[in-house]
This record gives sequence, C-alpha cells and structure tokens, in this order.
Amino acid sequence: MNIVANWSYPTAVKLGRGRINELADACKSLGMKKPLLVTDRGLASMAITGHALDVLEEAGLGRAIFADVDPNPNEKNLEAGVKAFRDGGHDGVVAFGGGSGLDLGKAVAFMVGQTRPVWDFEDIGDWWTRASTEGIAPIVAVPTTAGTGSEVGRASVITNSETHVKKIIFHPKFLPGVVIADPDLTVGMPKMITAGTGMDAFAHCLEAYCSPFYHPMSQGIALEGMRLVKEFLPRAYKDGTDIEARTNMMSAAAMGAVAFQKGLGAIHSLSHPIGAVYNTHHGMTNAVVMPPVLRFNRSAIEEKIERAAAYLGISGGFDGFYDYVLSLRAELGVPENLTAMGIGQDRIDELAAMAIEDPSCGGNPVPMTLENTRQLFVDCF
Repeated sequence: MNIVANWSYPTAVKLGRGRINELADACKSLGMKKPLLVTDRGLASMAITGHALDVLEEAGLGRAIFADVDPNPNEKNLEAGVKAFRDGGHDGVVAFGGGSGLDLGKAVAFMVGQTRPVWDFEDIGDWWTRASTEGIAPIVAVPTTAGTGSEVGRASVITNSETHVKKIIFHPKFLPGVVIADPDLTVGMPKMITAGTGMDAFAHCLEAYCSPFYHPMSQGIALEGMRLVKEFLPRAYKDGTDIEARTNMMSAAAMGAVAFQKGLGAIHSLSHPIGAVYNTHHGMTNAVVMPPVLRFNRSAIEEKIERAAAYLGISGGFDGFYDYVLSLRAELGVPENLTAMGIGQDRIDELAAMAIEDPSCGGNPVPMTLENTRQLFVDCF
C-alpha cells in the first residue's frame, strides 16, 4: 500500500515515496535561494544525501553541505554551523537526518539571527522571548529516521560539551516551514537504528499519554501513535524495505513529537543524562529504562495504561501492557538493562542529580526526588 498525504498540521508535511524530489520546491516556497543542508557525519557521504543535494543543485539552489555534527550535537558543532551559514551567504537551512542532523540544522537557522549565547534560550519559563525573531532563517526538515519527530518540533536538544548536560533549546520558530517525509530515505537504516528510533517514538507517545497534564488533543495522538508502533515497528525491523511499515513509522514519529507537548517523564529524564555522559543512542536508552519507569509510575498510571492496553488490543491491563513492552524489546534486540548496555554503576549519584534537573522530569506522573530517582537508576541495572 503506497501512502501519500499532504498535511498542514502542525506544519506543512509532504508524506510519501519519492517526495524528496520536491525538496527544491519546498525551499523556494519559503523564499530560499541558497540553502545550506545540515546533516551528521555519518549521512554526509550517503547516496540519499547526494540525491538531495542533486535536487537542490539542478533547481539552481547551489550545493552546500555542513556535516560537522556529533551524534549528540553540542554548542561547538552549532558555532561551526552558524559560521558555515554566514560564510557561505546562505538564506535557509535544509535540516537533514535523524535527531542530531535535524536538531542541529534547526538550531543553526535559529542562531544565525541571535547575538546572545544559545543557553539563554533554554526551555525555561518565557526565556524564548529573549530571542530576536528577525534574523531566524527558514527551515525545511527532511527526516531520514522514524524516531525523534524533531521535524515537527519547536525545540532542539543541544549538549553542553563542558558540563555534559543536554539542554532543550526552545522557540516557536524552530518549527520547520515544510517537512518532506519520504519513507524511501529510511529504507537503508541499520536494524539497530530502526529499533532505537522506533522505540524513541514509542517512548514519546507513552510518556505523553501518561503525563498528568491536561491536553486531550495530545492524549489522543499519543494513543494512536502507540498503535502504529505496535503494528508497524516489528515489520520495519524485520524487513527494512517494507514501505508501508516505514511510512507508518514516519507518521508515528511525528505524532510522538506532537503528543509530547503534553509532557515527557522519567524515561527521558534518565535517558538524557545517560546519553550526555556515555554517548549512548537516545532511543535505545529510552527502551532500556522503560520497564523500570513503568514499575516506578504504576500507582499513578495503572488505570490509564489499562485503557491504552484495551485500545492496543493487549489483554491483561497494566501487567499485560508491561509484558508486551518486554516482548517488544526482546523482539528488537534491546539490551535488558544498563549493565547489558555496557554502563557501570559508579556515577549513579551524578546521573540522579542530572535527571531531576532535566525539564522532562516535571511531566512524570510520580514526583521525582533525588532519593527515589537514585533508586530508579539502581533498578535500571
């Protein structure tokens, strides 16, 4: 089944096979004449990236790429990207890749218009109002994985290279003007990345659904996002060329990012410091800590999870849902715990302190303290 769709929510989304060929039109629709394609080092030399650059070049938009981007992008990558943008006289960004390429591309487009340091725009209160909106460059986002949903997000995660803390940088203008969601770009993803990014989408939906804040729109999107992951992630993992599965996983990823406007929780507030300190894959880390967090939150979410389980066709209420998560992880080759991931227990106190400072912890159904968060970390080993 070949799915093609044009959505205008939460921004213009062009979904379907071959739609990367519309990249130049998308750039032109936002007034770009000389875009800079921002991606990560791993993607820089890949055929899908070369094709995207061909499409831009053939349309007279030049052929410029910046790929000095770490798996967990930091402020040094950002400064280098902003310099490349200014030196090249660019007027827009094509953010291309998984979470790291998308996040850094969006941050470059934002920071070319700023004079203050990036940390002044952390997602705290109304810090975003400090930004100058005039110089922010337009963004076209092209996801090549199905996980973070950063292509429809209004924030970027940037790691402070000195403190190893992941910071969420927020501004409404981070939301790309056009998204090209072409499932053909995800076909070559290695199995581990398919699993990790897919579990990231699932974690976004699950945490948004369980968050205690009132946001029924996000609640509904989160529920259907989980259903799409349940139906299509095992298929995409088993057969990377299953385009129907790949397309539905792209939808689920975008839905997860829309849903978590409602909030995230302990899965992410544990995963962010682990990723920042040990450079682990974000989605895979989410998958590893998911069962202990479900147990931790059980008292507050049992009824909600029973409703979700019924919708997902899982019998047995909370216990049935929990067992489903364990079996899905096993099917996708997710490590059983942090020990199996190769992480030691020597820095638990530091990780716990970082976790309760993470913005995600405010959305956890059970309030997180230094004491119970430390114990939660212990349970993850």
